[in-house]
Amino acid sequence: MNEQQHFDVAVVGATGAVGQQMLKTLEQRDFPIKSLKLLSSKRSAGKQITFKGQSYTVEEATPESFQGVQLALFSAGGSVSKALVPEAIKHGAVCVDNTSAFRMDADVPLVVPEVNESDLRNHQGVIANPNCSTIQMVVALEPIRKKLGLKKVIVSTYQAVSGAGLEAVEEMEKQTRAILDGKEATAEVLPVAKEKRHYQIAFNAIPQIDVFQDNGYTFEEMKMINETKKIMHMPELEVAATCVRLPIETGHSESIYFETEQSGASVKEIQALLSEAPGITLQDNPAKQLYPLVTNAVGKNDVFVGRVRRDLDRDNGYHAWVVSDNLLKGAAWNSVQIAESLIKLNLLNK
Repeated sequence: MNEQQHFDVAVVGATGAVGQQMLKTLEQRDFPIKSLKLLSSKRSAGKQITFKGQSYTVEEATPESFQGVQLALFSAGGSVSKALVPEAIKHGAVCVDNTSAFRMDADVPLVVPEVNESDLRNHQGVIANPNCSTIQMVVALEPIRKKLGLKKVIVSTYQAVSGAGLEAVEEMEKQTRAILDGKEATAEVLPVAKEKRHYQIAFNAIPQIDVFQDNGYTFEEMKMINETKKIMHMPELEVAATCVRLPIETGHSESIYFETEQSGASVKEIQALLSEAPGITLQDNPAKQLYPLVTNAVGKNDVFVGRVRRDLDRDNGYHAWVVSDNLLKGAAWNSVQIAESLIKLNLLNK
């Protein structure tokens, strides 16, 4: 990264969970910031946030907010992104959007730097950050795809409540306390706030994340399916997903079955590919009960992979367990990583 060049940066949704993680990540990475604007809804405007020891006043995000901004990191909801990303682009900003607003637009790169960093060269002012559960899966699969090819992926996810927002986390905590105190738990948020029926998440597993589509899959499952094909440039790849919400605050886990084009690779060969790949920490020693856990992954940028084993019926089939912090690699870190890649590729200069 060119340490001589610094950039005018805006963070949209600065008071939210992901926005806070973005700021923390920008600070930890010592991102080259010349000026910083913290933007939010009208409701949160006026709050004070400290960044690198300096206090900033959060401003309401408006079209005029992006005057002089070179990089805008968005994480304030799809409707906000749809309204303000075009305005930011008009002012000359490059936008990294953490919502689903632009992910499947043909002209918008959907980027995980370990997988398809070169797609950034085709951006027209906005780069989409993929879904959190998609990100960790493609990071784990990419080194295998590059060496052995990829034919089929079947994934079951075990997703943290923080992926549904702060209200869902608070409801999980209230329900847990109520049940432990012998009281009845009330449900008003999950599985989807706008749905008529809600379920207790404490001590439960809810096999619905986002709304159901006409084909019986949820929107979250379809995001994983479609985004994986786009990121890997493999429209023909067979992908199926089942997404489940568990009473865990932070950290998504995934059980992934995948089939390679080439047959016969040993588990050790798969492990070697994973251990040498960027952004992956291999934790795989069954004899010592070593495998990825969300409690160890939270607060870390890497994707953790373990439980690699060959399928018992197919020579080209394998299983793996993949864990990552959904607020970091699944959101904030991947967004900042994209920004760092833009600088590296000289794509942020006006």
